[in-house]
Amino acid sequence: MEYERTDVVDRVELLRAYAYGLCMGAADALPGVSGGTVALLLGFYGRLIAAVTAFTPGRALTVLRGYRPERRSQARDALLEMDLQFLLPLGVGMVTAVVFIADIVSSLASSHPVALFGFFTGLIAASAVALYRSLEITSASHVVAGLAGAGLALLVAADIVELPGSGGVVIFLAGAVAISAMILPGISGSLILILLGQYVFLSGELSAFVHAVADLVGGGSPAAVVDPGTTVALFVAGGIVGLVTIARVVRAALARHRSVTLIFLVSLIAGSVPAPLHNIGETHAWTAETMGLTAAWAVLGAVVLFALEYLVGGFDPE
Repeated sequence: MEYERTDVVDRVELLRAYAYGLCMGAADALPGVSGGTVALLLGFYGRLIAAVTAFTPGRALTVLRGYRPERRSQARDALLEMDLQFLLPLGVGMVTAVVFIADIVSSLASSHPVALFGFFTGLIAASAVALYRSLEITSASHVVAGLAGAGLALLVAADIVELPGSGGVVIFLAGAVAISAMILPGISGSLILILLGQYVFLSGELSAFVHAVADLVGGGSPAAVVDPGTTVALFVAGGIVGLVTIARVVRAALARHRSVTLIFLVSLIAGSVPAPLHNIGETHAWTAETMGLTAAWAVLGAVVLFALEYLVGGFDPE
């Protein structure tokens, strides 16, 4: 679908894009709920994909060279092609929602891990069920794709398949993969972070960075900004690389082998169901009481997801 781009800044459109970003960011900050699905439901998914795929290294360089008077016309055209007057307020809205939710998650992960991760388990399990309803598994290749997706997620969640490197490498990789997932309907970026074991850590680092910056404005120490700021910068850098690489790979796979790719992606969600339970196991013994509370919160998470599915008329990874 084509969108008519204009260089006229419409304040109402900016506010609408910001509100879209708030909704999309809130969805992506919660595992089991996809920002891409929100984009579909609110009717801007096509514009989002067009803008993201228009973001290329070549156009970015053209914009950066715009400081030269003779190149300003080309830079202006590149900005319009990338639809930044839509992407920027959308991104700011997403960041606003993610920061707010990350602060809540960071707090609850310490004070109420059973409730938080039990709820997430229910969200993820219910989203897998909801998405599987819209898929048809009719061939051996579909079965193989489903088993591969679920198996890979289970192996990663159980630490049997380990990520290459550590520290900054994993953070960069998490940013690349999670941001790519955020633009796909049905796939939650935060779910990928849970699967990679980075969700709680990154939520805490983002929250710490925001608080450190706020303290700095009030006369706090610049040193407090460095560590969480480095983590956030690595994640953002990975996200930018992911948008111009991994996202395109996934889109190409969807174009060529759509049903197999969708089954693989949804199976990743199904295989990720046990991932939040590892966070509970780190702080609580699996007693009958812990299992009962976890199950109760999981049921609540599933009910919330199915209620949302009912209200919006069903989730569809297409």
